[in-house]
Amino acid sequence: MEAKIWANSGDSHFLEPADLFQRLLPKDLADRMPRTVKSDDGTKETVYIDGKSFERPLPKPIREGEFKGQTISTLSMRPPGSGNTHERLKDLDQEGIWGEITFPSLGLWANLIKDPVLVREGSKALNDWAKHEIQDVAPDRLIATAMLPLLDVNDAAAETYRAKERGFYAVYMPTVPPAGQPTYNNDYWEPLWAAIEETGLILTIHIGTDGDPVVFRGSGGAVLNYVDTTYGGQRATTQLIAGGALDRHPDLKVLIAEGGAAWAPFLGDRMNEGYRQHGMFVRPKLSMLPKEYIYRQVYVSFQHDETAVQTVTGMGYQNVMFGSDYPHLEGTYGHTQKTLHELFDDASPAVRHRVTVGAFLDLFPHIGEPPGNVKTIH
Repeated sequence: MEAKIWANSGDSHFLEPADLFQRLLPKDLADRMPRTVKSDDGTKETVYIDGKSFERPLPKPIREGEFKGQTISTLSMRPPGSGNTHERLKDLDQEGIWGEITFPSLGLWANLIKDPVLVREGSKALNDWAKHEIQDVAPDRLIATAMLPLLDVNDAAAETYRAKERGFYAVYMPTVPPAGQPTYNNDYWEPLWAAIEETGLILTIHIGTDGDPVVFRGSGGAVLNYVDTTYGGQRATTQLIAGGALDRHPDLKVLIAEGGAAWAPFLGDRMNEGYRQHGMFVRPKLSMLPKEYIYRQVYVSFQHDETAVQTVTGMGYQNVMFGSDYPHLEGTYGHTQKTLHELFDDASPAVRHRVTVGAFLDLFPHIGEPPGNVKTIH
């Protein structure tokens, strides 16, 4: 039997209770916060947000062996710990995941809220719940990300300071700001960047949060739409660098979750070319070439990418970390060990450690090294 490879995960999600906001907020606010209702047959769900609703189909569970050559071993779309922290720890022990960053689920819809008071109070409620129900249950393993209310930059900065006071290690933002707000290269966001740097929190940006996930229809639509979700993290990175945010705030660290790895050096090359060859148009002037900010301050997580290890060894980009994307369909639950062995059996011990553990600990050193031989005790 192959030895278990233990890894930290730079990406996972927690499915909050459907009635979370009804429990935590006054009724007039709770009824307008994001909630989802499944159809009786489980084929679709209706999403309700701030007085509006839309319906979307749900994928059916994939069973082992259903698709030839596909690495699938889960029998359910919802692993036991998807919405239960104690059960999650059992799943993580089984999969060989030690430390883990968790992103909200209901919170991913927050950009569709139009009322700044609603999103501010909803963010506070969700964050307090996540800190208590996720991070506090396993503070040596789980890192909850605090959602920021982005309809007002001052509210977002205030929630950053509040998150720090309550013991968070990271804040979360989507790849794009809410409709009507300036993009992240605009100086409007400067109070937020300053707050994140001052608190020492990690800025996490999760891909697939641009808006409507269905951009393409027809032949190849499923693959086209999935690939399209990756670009948002790259655009956000470009905006933070080209707009000067990472230049003005050298201690601000950014994690682009679930977007893969090899794009980061390429994006740096492309930005360098534009910065040099079109220098007469470039504003603001930066103290370094754009690619250097990626290598200094931007981290990325991936699940299955065969090129991820080569990005470290061949391109010298060290800020690459594994992420299981638990419990999502495109994640590694049920075959995490198979995936880790395929990725790292031929890698050097130093590279394996860097990608499975080291880059994660750059951002969250309090988690520490995964024990060499962890026994399931939960």
